[in-house]
Amino acid sequence: MIKIGINENIQKIREDIENTCIRIGRKNDVKIVAVTKNVTVDRIIEAINCGIKDIGENRVQELMSKIDLIKPKPKFHLIGHLQTNKVKYIFDKVELIQSLDRIELANEIEKRAKSRNIIVNTLIEVNISNEDSKFGVKEDELLNFIEELQRFDHIQINGLMTIGSNTKDTKKVRSDFRRMYLLREKIMSEKYDRVNLDILSMGMTNDYLLAIEEGSNMVRIGTGIFGKRNN
Repeated sequence: MIKIGINENIQKIREDIENTCIRIGRKNDVKIVAVTKNVTVDRIIEAINCGIKDIGENRVQELMSKIDLIKPKPKFHLIGHLQTNKVKYIFDKVELIQSLDRIELANEIEKRAKSRNIIVNTLIEVNISNEDSKFGVKEDELLNFIEELQRFDHIQINGLMTIGSNTKDTKKVRSDFRRMYLLREKIMSEKYDRVNLDILSMGMTNDYLLAIEEGSNMVRIGTGIFGKRNN
């Protein structure tokens, strides 16, 4: 039985996304990734039964504890900071690693992927707000980082991911998202190998509609779906 709350939350989010896309005159191609940090398996399954197809986990250990218990099987995303020594556990189990942010990590992903002769799909995490508390490649280092990634044959760059500034100033957050969109456009014009940038992952519970207005086509929503949880 689906608990009251999750289904209503998901439907409200879908409606808000649709209305936003209509208002700004863009196609609704926005994918919702349900962030399931500290969410129990039964509640995740409820969300899947309500139409959620993509699940985002912050921690490798928590992902591994849930991955075999969740049916029907969604697409799993690793959205949190990824330590190199944890790559071996998830590189062949997730749809997308959304937090590629350093060459050391790319080296490890490449090594593991090459051993299995597979391609690992990734997003480059960008620290667009330039906040010390956040991980990610700095805006002015992104092009060089992509150049360095060209030597890895088993890593596919599918887009960019970011977290907006930690502020209630919506103008600042909007500026962050707008710069991300322009960065994406600039990189796409360069036509790198194994870089297609189809995905622009930005926007969470408090700012996902703002992110969509600025070009996001993937939003990561936890609290908005599951309510407040313990950190």
